[in-house]
Amino acid sequence: MRYQPAWDIQLKLWRMRVADEIPNTLILVEHEHVITRGKSASDENLLHDKTELRKKGVDLHAVERGGDFTYHGPGQLVGYPIFHVKQGLAGIRPFVRKVEDSIVLAVGRFNIKTQGSMELDRGARGAPIGVWVDSDKLCAIGIAVKKWVSFHGFALNVSTDLDMFSMIVPCGLQDKGVTSMEKLLGSCPSFDQVKSSICQAFGHVFQMDFEVKRMEDF
Repeated sequence: MRYQPAWDIQLKLWRMRVADEIPNTLILVEHEHVITRGKSASDENLLHDKTELRKKGVDLHAVERGGDFTYHGPGQLVGYPIFHVKQGLAGIRPFVRKVEDSIVLAVGRFNIKTQGSMELDRGARGAPIGVWVDSDKLCAIGIAVKKWVSFHGFALNVSTDLDMFSMIVPCGLQDKGVTSMEKLLGSCPSFDQVKSSICQAFGHVFQMDFEVKRMEDF
């Protein structure tokens, strides 16, 4: 799905969650080529201008989340947790940690050993948010919280074309790389199995049950 229609659905469900019309909801989607710009992005981290991006068929959107530039595209599983974040500001950091823990658990079922930023030896407050294999980011995380409900979320590289990240400095981190499950495993995992593992992991970590619906239902 292109970014804009999925964004519209995400914001619709965010408004419904704020009004307590729906329970916590996890959207899973695979986007067409797009670069999103976070609120703290630096222009120097976008390495192609808008004309070049259009020629490559890549959309560009400025969004509400924090952080810098990131890329979404085919082969990447993007998840948007529309969850009520309890305990106000004090609950946001534990929430991000639970998202990281969910990804770590999900990819661990494929025998991939990862670490979330809050588990890295260099210290929780100095580590870049995301899920890592050594110095390579496997999953980017950019959460926004408004009226105590989260939106935006994570981007897990399953079989993503990693060359596409050359259009940006991913998340503004000059000295870090990116990787994918396919690169780490030496073969492409089943996208459906990855989605199933993600749902099971989120259900376990957040202690929630899920009802699966298609985007067309919204």
